[in-house]
Amino acid sequence: MSRPFTVFDIAGRAMSAQLVRLNATASNLANAGSVAGSRDAAFRALRPVFRTVEDRPGVATVSVENVVAADVEPTRRHDPEHPLADANGDVWEAGVDSSAELIDMVEASRQYQNNVQVLQTAKTLTLDTLRLGQ
Repeated sequence: MSRPFTVFDIAGRAMSAQLVRLNATASNLANAGSVAGSRDAAFRALRPVFRTVEDRPGVATVSVENVVAADVEPTRRHDPEHPLADANGDVWEAGVDSSAELIDMVEASRQYQNNVQVLQTAKTLTLDTLRLGQ
């Protein structure tokens, strides 16, 4: 039997999940505008899938269950001069919406920062409680 979650466990797992989200967003932004010679080879945006991990009623945290490719289709662009162009002269541009990725990045970084604040507050309260016993 494992021990119950503490505030440190909960916030730490949440920070880890947001870090995976930030890494996926960074990968998506890095590949925005990339092209491939076929639809299947084109980059598709990555999305983490989160799962709630419940310890006991009212106490839960999060874990990353998987990272999957988004359903956004790549865009076909006619560019016969491109070295990756197929027989029809088309290239396939990554299915990444840079604006949406930037919004997701800001949201993930704010969630991460919120959990840092939770850890700082819990640490301060713990230290203050220990000082009461002196």
